[in-house]
Amino acid sequence: MANIKSSMKRIRTSEKRRLINKTRTSRVRTFIKKVELAIQSSDAPLATESFQVLQSEIQRAQSKGTMHRNTVARTLSRLSGHIKNLKETATAA
Repeated sequence: MANIKSSMKRIRTSEKRRLINKTRTSRVRTFIKKVELAIQSSDAPLATESFQVLQSEIQRAQSKGTMHRNTVARTLSRLSGHIKNLKETATAA
């Protein structure tokens, strides 16, 4: 355990931030799972709606520093590509 006052404060602050980041990350992962489930069930309208909610949530996590911007961009790009393919196959069939 730290003896220096600033070290003790840093420990407290780090723990608070860790818990906040953990909840944000968990929340984003839940939204990602909702979009992936909608894609797997071939439900294009639900996937699109879920993706819009995910977009705002994941960008909020990125702006708060919880997620890296490239990770966010890659995730959104992949999911939007899946949704686009889902829509194309739905219109072709």
